[in-house]
Order: sequence, then C-alpha cells, then structure tokens
Amino acid sequence: MTLSDPSIPLIAATVLFVTICLLALGLLVYFKQLAYRRRLVEKLNAHDEEYGVFDDNSASLSLSETPSSSLLNFLNAIGMKFRAKDSEKAFDTKLKFLRAGYQGTNVATVFWGTKVFLAVTFPMTFLLVVAVLFQSLATKYVLLGTAFLVLLGMTLPDFWLRIKTSGRKERIEKAFPDALDLLVVCVEAGMGLDASFNRIGKELELTHPDLSAEFKLMNLELRAGKPRRRALRNLAERTDIDDVNSLVTMLLQTDRFGTSVAQSLRVFSETFRTTRYQKAEEIAAKIGTKLIFPLAMCIFPSFFVVAIGPAAIQAWRMFMQ
Repeated sequence: MTLSDPSIPLIAATVLFVTICLLALGLLVYFKQLAYRRRLVEKLNAHDEEYGVFDDNSASLSLSETPSSSLLNFLNAIGMKFRAKDSEKAFDTKLKFLRAGYQGTNVATVFWGTKVFLAVTFPMTFLLVVAVLFQSLATKYVLLGTAFLVLLGMTLPDFWLRIKTSGRKERIEKAFPDALDLLVVCVEAGMGLDASFNRIGKELELTHPDLSAEFKLMNLELRAGKPRRRALRNLAERTDIDDVNSLVTMLLQTDRFGTSVAQSLRVFSETFRTTRYQKAEEIAAKIGTKLIFPLAMCIFPSFFVVAIGPAAIQAWRMFMQ
C-alpha cells in the first residue's frame, strides 16, 4: 500500500472518527458512573429515619471517589492548573453545574481538565494522522484543521453542559405542577412551610428526583441555620426557572407582609393553572401557521402528482398520437 493509494484517506478518516468516538464514549461512561453513584447515595440516605435526606458529605460528592479515580485525578490535576482563578467566574461555573445537577467539589476542575485534555488530544491525533498518511497535505490546511479541532475540544464540554442543564430544567418544569399541588395540600392541612418542602422532597423522590433533590438541598440549608429568605432565593437561582422564581417571590412577599401562606398558595396555584392553560391555547393556535410549510413543500406536491399525474399522462399520450 503506497501513499497514492486512494483507500488511504478513507482509512485515515476512519481512524480519526474511531478515536473521537472512543473519547466521547469514555466521557459518557464516566459521567454516567458519576450520576449513578450520586443517585445511589441519595437513595440510601433517603431511608435514614432521622433525616430522610442526604447529608453534606453525599451532597458534595467528590469526583475523585468514583471508580475511575485514576482518570479523574489526572483530569482534576490538569483542571487545577487551568481553572478560572477569578472568584466571580468560579462562582458562575459552580452555578452552571448546580443547574445541571452536579454538586461535587471537584466537578469544575475536572470539567476544565476535560476541556484542556480534548483540546490537546484532538489536534495531536489529527497531526499524527497527517504525518503518517497525508504528508503531502498543504500547511495551511493542517493549521486550519488543528485550529478547528482545538476549538472543538474546548467547546464540546460546554455544549454537553448546556444539554444537561436544559434537560434538567425541562424535567423540573414538568414536575413543578405536581409539587405545587402537594405544597398547597400540605400547607392547607396545617403543616409548616419548611416541613411541607421536606415532605414534598420525600414524596417526589422516585417520580421527580431532580426537583426532589432541590427541595432536599433547601431543607439542608435551613437545618444549617440559613435564613428561609436566602434558602428560597438559592432555590430559584439553582433551578433558573420562571415558575419556581415566581413561587419564591410570592412566598417571600407573603413572609414579609404577614399574609396567609395557604391562601396565597391557593391563589398562586389557580393563577399558575390559568397561565399554563393559556400557553397551551397559544401553542395550539400556532399549529395552523406552522403547518403551512410542510403542507406547501411536502404534502401538496405529492397530492398534485397523484391527482393530476394520470390525467397529464393521458393528455400527453393523446397529443403524441
């Protein structure tokens, strides 16, 4: 096999594709193991008769304690060198991971280590393939491909984090109506607001674990002595959802002005259901407009071919005779 063999570019592309897929698969397996361990710790601590929620140690699960500790320690060591040193940027990074559902102490450093690792591995693999199989490739294309792969390695973890965050926000939004109904029932039954959130966290643990974890974390903050106002604001910041933010604002105003919590929750629940009903009507009203494009581009041409095609063929045959 020589360098002029036409099968060499296909082999090189296959090797590069397999390398990228293996790296992506390794990262996927690693984060799956982390999520499984975190859920397992939460379920085990949920059966604790005294607390019923995970403690601070399990909530701050370190990534270096997972089975793939060697890889994690390696990525953590890299991330310690390249992580954001500014306190404001570090807080923003931590908040992003909290919104994605990751509360480990080393998550941010491993994330930065993964970005640097991919930004170095991708171009090195590309340069190795070029040096072995594409020696005649122009320098400008090599530099362009290297720069693209560096940028790809730096942006892939951010893209993954946005996907995880959006998925978790969607799950919390779907779970919020059930949580609101339970909150209204618990408060109207005579339970305190803190006890109601604790009970809802237990009830939603199996059906809606994401929102349950947020309520449990808020109860941990309250048990640690943090004011309820601060704990509620932290809940709104971690979820970053308009409905949760509206609920927190209503509870803060109720606590400030001394109005009835049960009555305020009942009014908020009715308003919330009306708003969701109006949003559903709005989406349904837009269906006709959204169907114009598929009708005009896909359905109508097929209909015209079926309806007019036979007549057009018969007319063509008659004129050809």
